[in-house]
Amino acid sequence: MLKKSLINLGILPIFLFSNFTLISLKNQPPTSVESYKPDPATLFNQGKQYYQQGQYTQAADILQQSILGFSQQGDVVNQAIALSNLSLVLQQLGQWEQAEKVLQESLALIQDLSFPKKPLILAQILEIQGQLELTQGQPEQAIKTWQKAFKLYAEAGNLLGEITNQINQATALQTLGLYRQSLKMLTEVNETLKSQPDSLIKVTALLSLGNTLKKVGDLTTAQAVLQESLELAKNSNYSQVLSQIYLSLANLNRAQNNSDVALENYQKAVKTASNSLERLQALINEYSLLIDLKQDKEAETLSKEIQDSISQIPVSRSLVYAMVNFTNSLIKLNSSSNDSKIIDLLNTAIQSSKTLTDLRSESYALGSLGKFYEQNQQPLEAQKLTEQALLIAQSINASDIAYQWQWQLGRLLKQQNQKDQAIAAYTEAVNTLKFLRKDLVAINQDVQFSFRESVEPVYRELVDLILQSPTPDNLKTARELIESLQLAELDNFFQEACLDQEIKPQEIDQIDPNAAIIYPIILANRLEVILSIPGQPLRHYSTEISQQQVENTIRQLRLSFQPIFSTKERLELSQKVYDWLIRPAEADLKNSSIKTLVFVLDGSLRNVPMAALYDGKNYLVQNYNLALTPGLQLLASQSLKRNQIKALTVGLSEARQGFSALPAVASELEKIQAEVPTKVLLNQQFTREAVQQQIQETPFPIVHLATHGQFSSKAEDTFLLTWDSRINVKDLDDFLSRRQRGEQNPVELLVLSACETATGDQRAALGLAGVAVRSGARSTLATLWQVNDTSTASLMAEFYQELTQQQISKAEALRQAQLKLLQQPKYQDPYYWAPFVLVGNWQ
Repeated sequence: MLKKSLINLGILPIFLFSNFTLISLKNQPPTSVESYKPDPATLFNQGKQYYQQGQYTQAADILQQSILGFSQQGDVVNQAIALSNLSLVLQQLGQWEQAEKVLQESLALIQDLSFPKKPLILAQILEIQGQLELTQGQPEQAIKTWQKAFKLYAEAGNLLGEITNQINQATALQTLGLYRQSLKMLTEVNETLKSQPDSLIKVTALLSLGNTLKKVGDLTTAQAVLQESLELAKNSNYSQVLSQIYLSLANLNRAQNNSDVALENYQKAVKTASNSLERLQALINEYSLLIDLKQDKEAETLSKEIQDSISQIPVSRSLVYAMVNFTNSLIKLNSSSNDSKIIDLLNTAIQSSKTLTDLRSESYALGSLGKFYEQNQQPLEAQKLTEQALLIAQSINASDIAYQWQWQLGRLLKQQNQKDQAIAAYTEAVNTLKFLRKDLVAINQDVQFSFRESVEPVYRELVDLILQSPTPDNLKTARELIESLQLAELDNFFQEACLDQEIKPQEIDQIDPNAAIIYPIILANRLEVILSIPGQPLRHYSTEISQQQVENTIRQLRLSFQPIFSTKERLELSQKVYDWLIRPAEADLKNSSIKTLVFVLDGSLRNVPMAALYDGKNYLVQNYNLALTPGLQLLASQSLKRNQIKALTVGLSEARQGFSALPAVASELEKIQAEVPTKVLLNQQFTREAVQQQIQETPFPIVHLATHGQFSSKAEDTFLLTWDSRINVKDLDDFLSRRQRGEQNPVELLVLSACETATGDQRAALGLAGVAVRSGARSTLATLWQVNDTSTASLMAEFYQELTQQQISKAEALRQAQLKLLQQPKYQDPYYWAPFVLVGNWQ
């Protein structure tokens, strides 16, 4: 029989909760007043307090004393519990080997004992072990460990433990890129919580779930869950978590570009903060938003309040991060009057992190000071600090911040004209990013992460450096980098890895000897183009023009395709882009008998139909078959078998859910049915369930959807319309459930004949690439804008008629259909035929 009460185990640490919680003691006998040393339970609770304040070194010291005390008392169970919590603290300090060692000691002590609460205690120790495994980049092993813990929670009848455990597993699944499984588990957790009585634990779990949903891009559901957490907290008077909820809601509002609501919620987070650190974090977030909104007067008032608060808060990791985040906002102001303030704050942050023996926060603070000196044209001092920060980050395997210092070091070396060393540093940054690829969605939230600001420039700046010396090897490296960037963009679009593993890019010679690949690359001061022709070395050409000029021209050209614009203006703009991308390659393409041009388009160029580029006499589609691909590493090489063509055609001709009617859709489906064997689902028949059933019963090589849809730079705003709902891009692999990567009968061709890119979204065509990848179809035919549905019906009928011909590629079939429209006077304007693009395999 145990002579002492067990340490009371509460919610154990998981990534999703805003605060890790150490277990607390209850029913412990009082310490004798004659004793000079506190008993182990008191020491343990002191360790908990240090932990909660972010003072991990002190927490570790005190916990070690409590472990010794429990050992001397022969209290094996509480000794094991204290050891497991020491492991948690050591994880925070980045001492992975020691964390693993004490955790194994904890498990060894518990394993051979027999007592009523063993399943619960063992489950929670395993919870910490899974945490350690996930932190060390072993998500598969973490899931296995948590699955064992889940069974023990069930055995102990601890529903809360089961819920916490499932959220943990969902996090690990996201890290593996298994979004669908993660979402399913989180949905189950949410349903389970609905039937539970109101409690602080329920509020905290809902808060964690909402934060996770935001993190993976489901902002709508995140809003609902966080709002539910807020209402429950207010109704039950759980004031201690209100500030955290308001802060999460504000961050969500900010991600939704609801700045006014975000500002209001930041202010509520400040007012409801339960401690000075919570209040400071809310103030800094509010200050950051005010800077972005250019509300300088309000920001200046808040700045003084923040500085006063910083000086009154005990040193902790959270305080170090808060100081660095505050200085990042000060740096944005680009005011020399703030220089001494920034330097003092960052030096204080560095010293504080050293006092805490917290290497991660020390690296973060050192690198941030290096960044400040970089921006103030002090490269030598900046380089010294950056190298220190990088060395520390690498020593604790903090890849998510190491790549930032590698990138920073590359910029500094470039600034000092040390080109080779700069390329080496940039290359290390890209390699670290590739290693991080599946973890980008779970990147440390203390270090603000933005793909466009923090990842994309690393690739572009490296390509810029490499192409300054366009040797054959450098051209090959640059091409591979652009393909990697395309893949990274899709990962960011989905907020998960879009492929389970990297596929080695194929050589164009192996795919199609009559096709050439064109890689335009938009750089800060020029537009580079790499040309790949089968059997020939890569070549390149460039135009000295700023990125802003390129994007302005592209924007004007896209607008000019509207019929209200003059033909003269459109042709001039179209010819300008032709001169950039095609003119220097004309002779090579002609001499090499090239029939098909395949574009790996960059940035805003994705919004422009290549078919309508103009050489002064003809449109590009009059000379070549055309196709797009996000990269050869995402390209399935098989081509459509003409003797097996069978189509599932689905459409909406009636107005639904606020979208206008498409009266010619019925005619479109009839015309397709006249060309190929077809199963038709129209209007009320077009539901998710009906389409899934048809695909399961007959593995159609072609799925044709004539319905409203939108492509956006955000996954949550990229969708297809059904009779009674929407199909989000992330659900497409469910929607086309027969198709699995590598299956014998995948969808060969997905046709989306009435979709459009989101108005005003310069990166909207990224959603088209996302649909092409997510559907799993080897080829996707879609439209960049919604075209007259009568002309679309005619083009589709021609396309399918051509597609049934032997020895004709999908790209050639599309070209012939476009030329047929071009030859009709009423449809000769590019507005009608140009927006149809083929993405993926063109054969």
